[in-house]
Amino acid sequence: MPSIQVGFANAQGLELAGRLDLPSGPARAIALFAHCFSCSKDLLAAGRIAQALNDEGFGVLRFDFAGLGKSAGNFSDTNFSSNVDDLVAAAAWLREHHSAPAVLVGHSLGGAAVVAAAHRLPEVRAVATIGAPSNVEHVLDHFADQLATIENEGEANVLLAGRPFRITRQFLDDAREQDIRAAVHTLGRPLLVMHAPGDTVVGIDNAAALYAAARHPKSFIGIDGADHLLTTAADARFAGSMIAAWASRYVERGAEPPPAPAVGILITESGVSRLQNWVVAANRRPLLADEPARVGGSDTGYGPFQWVAIGLAACTSMTLRLYADGKQMPLEHVEVAVTHSKRPAPPLDREATTAAGTIDVFDLTVRVRGSLEAEALSRLEAIANRCPVHKLLAPGGLVQIVAFERMP
Repeated sequence: MPSIQVGFANAQGLELAGRLDLPSGPARAIALFAHCFSCSKDLLAAGRIAQALNDEGFGVLRFDFAGLGKSAGNFSDTNFSSNVDDLVAAAAWLREHHSAPAVLVGHSLGGAAVVAAAHRLPEVRAVATIGAPSNVEHVLDHFADQLATIENEGEANVLLAGRPFRITRQFLDDAREQDIRAAVHTLGRPLLVMHAPGDTVVGIDNAAALYAAARHPKSFIGIDGADHLLTTAADARFAGSMIAAWASRYVERGAEPPPAPAVGILITESGVSRLQNWVVAANRRPLLADEPARVGGSDTGYGPFQWVAIGLAACTSMTLRLYADGKQMPLEHVEVAVTHSKRPAPPLDREATTAAGTIDVFDLTVRVRGSLEAEALSRLEAIANRCPVHKLLAPGGLVQIVAFERMP
């Protein structure tokens, strides 16, 4: 899967490290993933869930919360609320550089975080949790033997998954202020609760509490036999594929094309992603225009220069067909390939030493099939150069037939 390393600042100005995994084709929607407590975006389960979502056409942004993984900051300065803020910052980056997240996915405490963050992200259409606690205080069980020390001395060093972390009193206070069940009850979005019945870290009763608090539409999927961290590859991939199947019915709603105009063509933003536009015309099937992800689009349709190339190639083919039929030439088949590039403009005059900027160049390769003599081929090549769209574009750029070939 194509993967882009990204970075963005959170509310405190700290640089957070992220990874945007994109499907091989156009992205149906973008999911924002929140990792588990004291984990990172590079947890094997996170990568496998992202892969499964990619396989179903979803892009996935996963990132390290401040103070974890490759992100800046000190873990001791963070808390649940700052994690939620980090999610909002990640969504803002997606909104600006790609498209706003349509799905939130959270693992363990990350599940509670995405529920809280969804209230601040109006574009989100569906939320999925995996092994999530029904209250943030549950995380305090990881260092219950140190709670008195933290309360009395303001901080303590604890071991989480075999690694030392400094926990402060502000972390405890923040955790105790959260009401995840209330946040679930007022979520206002479809919720999928996934949980392993045998989870010994966050018990299945947490899933029952979340499901009971949620309003419909809500769904539950058990990951039978899995552990809390989904360490078995098949379990993580199952979770990702189920989320993709469930979310599909929600992310594809609201993407209906507008009514076509009586005359001409209408181009209008779809509202689904940053640069996606509907292309509609009377009595024609709606199409999409977009840009690739590297320039901020979601790669769901032809780009502007591709539309120009389509018009040029189609006009060239149709012009040849009309001419050949009118002259009763034995032209059996026409194929036109177009490439677009920017090249240095030719010198303004013979004495100029540098080119005057760049020009757009469309190179055409035309292939024809039929019992055509050399003279007929030469005549058809000349006609191809007289295509109306070719003549329209030529004054401002360069349209050239780089090959005119006979097909076998």
